[in-house]
Amino acid sequence: MTKTTAPVLDTRALNRATLDRQLLLRRADLSAKAAVEHLLGLQAQNVKPPYYALAARLDGFAPEELSALMADREVVRIVTMRSTIHTHTAEDTLTLRPLVQAARDRELTQFRKGLQGVDLDRLAALARDLVEAEPRTMKQLREELLAQWPDADPQSLGIAARCRLPLVQVTPRGLWGRSGQVALTTAEHWLGRPAEPAPAPDATVLRYLAAFGPASVKDMQTWAGLTRLRDAFERLRPQLVTFRDENGVELFDLPDAPRPDAGTPAPPRFLPEFDNLLLSHADRTRVIPPQYWGRSWVGNMAYSTLLVDGFLAGVWKLGEDALVVEPFGTLTKAQRDEVTEEGARMLAVMHPGSSYDIRFGTVVREP
Repeated sequence: MTKTTAPVLDTRALNRATLDRQLLLRRADLSAKAAVEHLLGLQAQNVKPPYYALAARLDGFAPEELSALMADREVVRIVTMRSTIHTHTAEDTLTLRPLVQAARDRELTQFRKGLQGVDLDRLAALARDLVEAEPRTMKQLREELLAQWPDADPQSLGIAARCRLPLVQVTPRGLWGRSGQVALTTAEHWLGRPAEPAPAPDATVLRYLAAFGPASVKDMQTWAGLTRLRDAFERLRPQLVTFRDENGVELFDLPDAPRPDAGTPAPPRFLPEFDNLLLSHADRTRVIPPQYWGRSWVGNMAYSTLLVDGFLAGVWKLGEDALVVEPFGTLTKAQRDEVTEEGARMLAVMHPGSSYDIRFGTVVREP
């Protein structure tokens, strides 16, 4: 099927397909580990978002399930796609991190000025020895490296260690209700097995489409923070199907992947800040209406987001005594009732036994 004859998927059709892959049309009967694997990781700049992400997607989820996986080293927190922290399964940590190594190497070139005279291979070896002897905070690691290269920029030394090595955050950081400061060691040391060689991207292309498709080459490059993935898509073209979006962009997909009718109901969902649903396509209009672009963050502060009818429709926050929901537009009474019901369900899963009001109000306060 050629680009000119491929059928068109409109925005609502793309929305419903993506929600289905993201386990957001209906809650999935999956384990937390299986969901983390299917979704290729969960965005995790902060501790709580992965827990809320799974609460929105899984039937029968309890936060302690993911926390136990982290304590047992079956999932870990590590910088991977887009140079941001993700929660990945141990298996994906040892393959996806090598896959994006080229992007980490490119990132490091931005800090050349602060790394003049620094032997990066020696730095990586020294940093590995340090964090494998005992987990170190980034501050401790920078101080040790600065003793070796006193004329270097301390921040750049720390970034060099993070880019050259697969540094995971050790527990109790990331555990539900406990957490702690960030201390780092290598993925290989924490998991007790070596990393895999950097894989060809083909298998990850197929997994990306299963979790985020239908999608363009640029979409996957945005998700991964990688470039030059066109060749992988072309190698896979014979086993894929193609569509176009309303702008004529070619979209690839797995032949048997779900593509629900555009009229399929999409219930409200409470998502955490930085959920990958909102970050993993070059064209995000399949989830974010153009008039709401930029409404879910102020400066460097991102807010937890609300989906109504499958699209970004507002933000929310949990205070000491209330779940406050701020819709961007006017909701019908039926929609408000559905949002309230979904909010009550989220609270029961994430904070059982606690008493919160649910009210509609102001979340984003302009600086």
